[in-house]
Amino acid sequence: MKMKALKIGDLEIRVPIIQGGMGIGISLSRLASSVANMGGVGIISTVGIGLTGKQKSLGWKKGDIEGVRQEIRKARALTDGVLGVNIMSVLTDYSNHVKTAIEEGIDIIFSGAGLPLDLPSYLVKDGKTKLVPIVSSGRAANIIAQKWKQNYDYLPDAFVVEGPKAGGHLGFKSNALQDVNNKLENLVEDVVEVAKEIKEKFNKEVPVIAAGGLFTGKDIHSIMKRGASGAQLGTRFVATEECDASEDFKQAVVDAKEEDIRIIKSPVGMPGRSIFNGFLAEAADGQRRPKVCMHNCLRSCNPKTTMYCIADALFSAFKGNLKDGFAFVGSNGGRIKKITTVKEIFTELETEYDQVR
Repeated sequence: MKMKALKIGDLEIRVPIIQGGMGIGISLSRLASSVANMGGVGIISTVGIGLTGKQKSLGWKKGDIEGVRQEIRKARALTDGVLGVNIMSVLTDYSNHVKTAIEEGIDIIFSGAGLPLDLPSYLVKDGKTKLVPIVSSGRAANIIAQKWKQNYDYLPDAFVVEGPKAGGHLGFKSNALQDVNNKLENLVEDVVEVAKEIKEKFNKEVPVIAAGGLFTGKDIHSIMKRGASGAQLGTRFVATEECDASEDFKQAVVDAKEEDIRIIKSPVGMPGRSIFNGFLAEAADGQRRPKVCMHNCLRSCNPKTTMYCIADALFSAFKGNLKDGFAFVGSNGGRIKKITTVKEIFTELETEYDQVR
């Protein structure tokens, strides 16, 4: 059985695999274009993107906007495939990230870390950018669909439903991560029901993409049987030659054991899943409190009470300085044992999917 192509509006994604957006700097133009060249959707994470290149001299916000522009252009020069950006709705400069991505003709905007209720307001006439909110429940999907339709006469082009086994920031309270109702299979079915209602009421196909804890082709096959039309994987693409992170960052993921992966409290105000290390231990002990806020990047971060600056920590990790930062990973991060290539991962996933009977 071959994977069925994923259609998002007039976009056809030959292999229904979406590479998750990972910041700061983990998924930029090189990784995104490599995934797109394999027939999937490559995603550039825009958070903190201005720190990662020459544009950092412009400062956080101006640098970010120039970084978004340049990374999209670099990726487009490397692929004719489908490209997306991941833009966190809690960014203080969220609107300019979205506007810039649309100006650059990005194929898809994925947006989560909160409800992106005003996202359609940035669309332009004759633009082709698709809008895909990232949700953690059928209720959230329904709220977004209703608000978008009511306020902008627009409906989501797809949903990404992210379960509690994902890496990075999680859309659940810490005490809800083990709730059986929040298993990815159940969440997918709930969001599929919302998509069916949209189809019945407005005659619009809204595919559902599953994310969080998917690792093998068999996992993808299983979640598609629950109604998903595509699968998003992030951590699997970190330990690849094409990943934009430093070699030390990649090796930290390869070296991580299952017991090293823990839930942490993030300055963003959400729980997150990461490789626990000395930096996070020091942060928990109050030794990493920032003296001032250098970036003003997140609306939900209070520099007076935060245990550490997450922007600086993630940027340090991106560069390979794990003494002053840490790596976000999904629940299956401990299963990664070597650095491979994007092509090898796609081949493996497709082969495993084909072998399911």
